[in-house]
Amino acid sequence: MTMTQVEALDAMLRHHRTLVDDVDDRIRVLAGALDSGTTYQPAVVELVAYLADEVIPHAVAEELSIYRTAATLTDLAATVEGMISEHRVLVAAIESLATAPSGPAALSRALEIGALFSAHVVKENELLLPALVGDDRVDLVALLKDMHHLTEDSSNAPQPSVTPAGDSEGIVLSLLLEAATDLANVGLGDRACTLVASAWAALRSSRPELAVRTTASLHRLARSLASEPIELRSRAMNPTTGPMGELDVRHLAPAQRHETIFAAYHALAPGSGYVLVNDHDPKPLRYQFEAEHAGEFTWEAIESGPVVWRVAISRPPLDAAAPANHGSGEESNVQVLDVRILPHAQRHEKIFSAYDHLTPGGDFEIVNDHDPKPLRYQFEAQHAGEFTWDYLESGPTTWRVRVGRTSLSTSA
Repeated sequence: MTMTQVEALDAMLRHHRTLVDDVDDRIRVLAGALDSGTTYQPAVVELVAYLADEVIPHAVAEELSIYRTAATLTDLAATVEGMISEHRVLVAAIESLATAPSGPAALSRALEIGALFSAHVVKENELLLPALVGDDRVDLVALLKDMHHLTEDSSNAPQPSVTPAGDSEGIVLSLLLEAATDLANVGLGDRACTLVASAWAALRSSRPELAVRTTASLHRLARSLASEPIELRSRAMNPTTGPMGELDVRHLAPAQRHETIFAAYHALAPGSGYVLVNDHDPKPLRYQFEAEHAGEFTWEAIESGPVVWRVAISRPPLDAAAPANHGSGEESNVQVLDVRILPHAQRHEKIFSAYDHLTPGGDFEIVNDHDPKPLRYQFEAQHAGEFTWDYLESGPTTWRVRVGRTSLSTSA
């Protein structure tokens, strides 16, 4: 069925209302957190993420479609110029919100953003769109289709950003994202995604504006990976609970989906799970799960597009990340730290933490999926003469190293 001009206008107006309502809802959550005295940072992160993932890509798409067409109409050229300037003000306000030094400051900036965006949408609805739909030369249906494609492209494109010279975290993140792109270009896309997801987990609360950049990069990197073979099944089963319920997020705005999926995961009892239903490959989500819940979830692809993706997500009955003992006799008392299930950025931290807890003369065994030579150099730099290092197995798929604290070493 062919869409009419009026139907295209109605679709645009409905989408505008959804964007305004979603922004206002997130601002109310932030205000509620401050009123109740609870932690406000997660609300700031969610608001910034929604603005960056939904509002800004929409604004960019408008400039390249609706605004460009409206600017050709003599009586709208000045209006379009002013509205483009408002987009720039909105971007600056979002950056200011992401770096707000306190809860009240964040709320003040959020309220300014809400008022600016709401007034901006009113101008579009009452000035631009009626003029376009009333002009016989304008195909609003085609413009709507262009906006859909441009919005998706804008969401997936690299986000231009200027990192201040004194922002060491921002500079390091920029270098990391460049390195991750290089890794993906030489066929190490999975390693690149894992690194970027680990950066996202570390930054999402303390530096939400940087976390937004990592999310965008993660989506681009995940699309570069070759598709994994998928086994199509009629429904998923959980060994503990039987048939698993479905969590269909296709009706949600993209910025709301990850929040809903993680909330459902956190509500799971050990041994239970659900089937995620999505309209695109949720690979970026999997890397975020690895960054925050390594060894604490299972992920089984059930259906892989081209229209619907289904993934069974479960919380295992036991913590797979817990250290294990193996062997017999004296060997049974040796702690085994298998770091293969952890994101690479977390492995060294876990290993050094285990070493710091050793008593003089104690040791533990590291199990890794590559030769941990870089780690040995770090041990040499921090604990020269205070540790022992013995290879028990050297590849090609598994490496085992016995690390000990000498009796002459001092406590950390």
